[in-house]
Amino acid sequence: MPGGRYVAAVSDASFRIAPGSCLALVGESGCGKSVLASALLGLLPGNADTAGSALLPDGLDLLTAGEAVLARTVRGRRIGLVPQSPAAHLTPVRTIRSHLEEAVRELAHPAASAARGRRAAREAVRAAAERAAERAAFPASHLDRHPHELSGGLAQRAATALALVGDAPLLLADEPTTGLDRDLVHRTADELRAHTRDAGRALLMITHDLAAAHRIADTVAVMYAGRIVETCPADAFFGRPGPRHPYARGLLDALPERAFTPIPGSPPELGALPPGCAFAARCPGADARCRTELPAPASGVACHHA
Repeated sequence: MPGGRYVAAVSDASFRIAPGSCLALVGESGCGKSVLASALLGLLPGNADTAGSALLPDGLDLLTAGEAVLARTVRGRRIGLVPQSPAAHLTPVRTIRSHLEEAVRELAHPAASAARGRRAAREAVRAAAERAAERAAFPASHLDRHPHELSGGLAQRAATALALVGDAPLLLADEPTTGLDRDLVHRTADELRAHTRDAGRALLMITHDLAAAHRIADTVAVMYAGRIVETCPADAFFGRPGPRHPYARGLLDALPERAFTPIPGSPPELGALPPGCAFAARCPGADARCRTELPAPASGVACHHA
């Protein structure tokens, strides 16, 4: 940052996503979820530094791979992205059909590759693009519209369709249900979950929507102030015994169908984190140790009193 100042946007993040499974990464806005996603795809701004490793099954480290490798072999092919702000990822002068057909051609969709002759190839590309739109519940009647002619929910579905074109082994969905009504939230979540049913495919879903996470996640990871404070099987997180970190419990208690009690206060600025637990100022059970000593993750939770 200006003046040589550093901000720890994400620290000590550690998790695994098994083939056929879904990990839901949840937490309040500004906690680092989208920064983590950008790091995995090499989309961080130029003033960002990374340390550690993010390994694909064949050993490719996403944090050290060059732009050429990420662009040609990873993005869209091995990792599909549903972006948080789809309007910023869609070219304003091109139709949604044009976006989808380009993705089909670039990712060498099998049906398009097998077609013989230019006309047959064009028809195969068109059909593959329409199937991707249908999977994301994007209406065929809107395929020839431009991004500015779409509502926020339709733009989100267009971005989801683009991410599904390549049938990537890992799908990274950053707030994929933003702007959707509840029925479309369920349909979108179910389609993303269906992506994992084929052998070797996994889903990392970043979301504020705990209902969507409950619907499809196998594992829940909770982020707060740039750190993962708890990782827990989804059944235990949403059922019994429930989350062990007080922040994670607070997220659930804030739901209308539960206690409907908001967490008091606001998250700390990432540039001015306290020396101890970042949640201590908002936690009713915090003591002197919490305010001065950073809790290390142990057995899936980073809390002195878990």
